[in-house]
Amino acid sequence: MTPISRSGAGRKGLATLICGALAAGGLAAAGVAALAPGAAFASSHREAPLISGTPQYDNTDVYAFVSPDKPDSTTIIANWIPFEEPAGGPNFFTFAEDAQYDIHIDNNGDAQGDLLYRFTFATHIKNKKTFLYNTGPVESLDDKDLNITQTYDVELIKLKDQYPVSKTKVANDVPVAPSNVGKASMPDYAKLREQAVHKLAGDATSFAGQADDPFFLDLRVFDLLYGGNLSEVGNDTLKGYNVNSIALQVPTHMIAESADQPIVGIWSTTQRKNAKGYFEQVSRLGNPLVNEVVNPLKDKDKFNASAPWDDAQFLKNVTNPELPKLIEAIYKIPAPDEPRNDLVDVFLKGVKDLNQPPHVTPSEMLRLNTSIEPAAEPKRLGVLDGDNAGFPNGRRLTDDVIDASLQVVEGELLGAKNDLGDAVDKNDKDFEKAFPYVALPTEGSRGPLAKGTDGETDVRSQLGDALQPAGAGASGMDDTTLIAGSAGAGALGILLIGGALMWWRRMRDRAY
Repeated sequence: MTPISRSGAGRKGLATLICGALAAGGLAAAGVAALAPGAAFASSHREAPLISGTPQYDNTDVYAFVSPDKPDSTTIIANWIPFEEPAGGPNFFTFAEDAQYDIHIDNNGDAQGDLLYRFTFATHIKNKKTFLYNTGPVESLDDKDLNITQTYDVELIKLKDQYPVSKTKVANDVPVAPSNVGKASMPDYAKLREQAVHKLAGDATSFAGQADDPFFLDLRVFDLLYGGNLSEVGNDTLKGYNVNSIALQVPTHMIAESADQPIVGIWSTTQRKNAKGYFEQVSRLGNPLVNEVVNPLKDKDKFNASAPWDDAQFLKNVTNPELPKLIEAIYKIPAPDEPRNDLVDVFLKGVKDLNQPPHVTPSEMLRLNTSIEPAAEPKRLGVLDGDNAGFPNGRRLTDDVIDASLQVVEGELLGAKNDLGDAVDKNDKDFEKAFPYVALPTEGSRGPLAKGTDGETDVRSQLGDALQPAGAGASGMDDTTLIAGSAGAGALGILLIGGALMWWRRMRDRAY
């Protein structure tokens, strides 16, 4: 494998590579024309009209990379439910029970899925007479105080021309890591995460549960491309939000066609049971950004219901992209000539000598060359910075797909070196160093504590202070004294009333 570097003979190959990668994200860039800054987008968060109204089925991102701490294995992570507000109770975030969450693998480049890992979920409620997600501190996944739990099954389906050849259940009733309600409810969430990592047969591992959203960017791009003058950058819009993650780590030999053909194509779908009881596909995701800005509104729902082997129907969206016209209108930089045939090969096939399988059928999916070893020191710009183990050869959690795209479209490949970006260079939380790698979810109890508490104080013994909001000031009588006095007076009043009622009842029952 010839490395692709930032200089020398590798630059031409890099130019071709990045042009194709940008096409997959809608950042269409001709090999001889630079585009304006601001052409960066959210990944698949609420990207199509229909799926935006059903977040349980909305796949937000797919990641695929050679496992850094276990390089003979490949890790695939797929996320669902965008913009989970951590304190969004009492109905916290669960996987849908009427859905099939599928991870597809094409291991020979023919645009057909050869392997399919299917995750299905069931919900269990201990006490339906309470509205609570948990009724006390949760210390384990089988804790009696965790009122609402989920489990999942995993089925491995081998396919030939999309017809099942065999089906094998590889996991049954595996517990899901719950939503992170807060520090009082889940004092050691890392322990719960660890309990949700499950070993499968054949040295594979799975995980399902809540995680911090690993995608990082400034979403204000939709305000006329960062305000029309790049004044709106530097805010990680997804900071503090969670997603539901499915992660799968498998020995690479289980998913690659052979050692001589190590390139796999990966995408995910969600199938939902319709009114007739049949499953139909409602979400699809491979490369990031595709359905946001490549496809117009008329095609977005169609793309979510489509399959890679039918991607020719969206070809015009690539050869005649809308985005360069928008950039020209806002930044006055001429759009490249159409049709954009220069983008078609790399966009739909992968990059020759990097992640293009032999005899490839053009189709949109995330392509990973599993023979490329993980980088000892990953570079956030991936291939653009000479790190062939990164985006767009697969996608790692740390890959900054936004900045890589911005720098290329502003002329990096033409010799105009720059450090453009959206000023969001990394995730707000550090990723884990071992499977499932995603960061722990933000807890629902985040934010300021009540005045007079420090996080270690039991508020039940500090009633007055706990009832006073942080920042509240005194007026006249000391507020703490007032609250405590009121509570005492109330208790005394209850005793007096209770005593009076008992006396009245005794007097009523006397015989005169």
